[in-house]
Amino acid sequence: MFLSRTPVLPTPEQALRGRPEPEFSVPERHTVLGNPLLGPYPEGLEVADFALGCFWGAERKFWQTEGVWTTLVGYQGGITPNPVYEEVCSGLTGHTEAVRVVFDPSKVSYESLLKLFWESHDPTQGFRQGNDVGTQYRSAVYTHSPAQATQAEASRAAYQKVLAGSGYGEITTHVLPADEERPFYPAEGYHQQYLDKNPAGYCGIGGTGVSCPIGVAEAPGA
Repeated sequence: MFLSRTPVLPTPEQALRGRPEPEFSVPERHTVLGNPLLGPYPEGLEVADFALGCFWGAERKFWQTEGVWTTLVGYQGGITPNPVYEEVCSGLTGHTEAVRVVFDPSKVSYESLLKLFWESHDPTQGFRQGNDVGTQYRSAVYTHSPAQATQAEASRAAYQKVLAGSGYGEITTHVLPADEERPFYPAEGYHQQYLDKNPAGYCGIGGTGVSCPIGVAEAPGA
């Protein structure tokens, strides 16, 4: 029923059961940056999680950013534990396709990553991005600290103003904590750095063309 009408998130009763352990392993290192995909990460680095549509193209946006130490794609914000790709695509797990970004805050700020996030997709589209339709393509920021939450919410408010001025509707992006209720499950190995392995592969990521203001986290009333 989830594929025959407008996408809706499943209830806990409707969601697939999943499994207590993952069905697959994840490659050890990033194919472009050369650093480990999974933590623990070196001291001083920070973690940010973003969902902005198909994670293949989204991940490339972030690994190309100076100051990003590693990236990996996965499933976040859903109900089903340790889902696999086909389950997420069914709409019966509730997850987004997400990108985990591990970055050096002395080289790139979280605010700059938020700017890249907003400008790389259309956050007003709900359960879709362009031609990709489904609950897994919804927009979300999963925060790892109160400071990240404050900056994400401030940037959302600022971007809403400029989007509205350009004729766009309401932002549908959720800002939610990346806590035990929203764990990040790494995706299968063939999804990791997909567009490095398949340079001509499908991307699906495209922004509105509207620039996101920067500096709003320090001045949310601006």
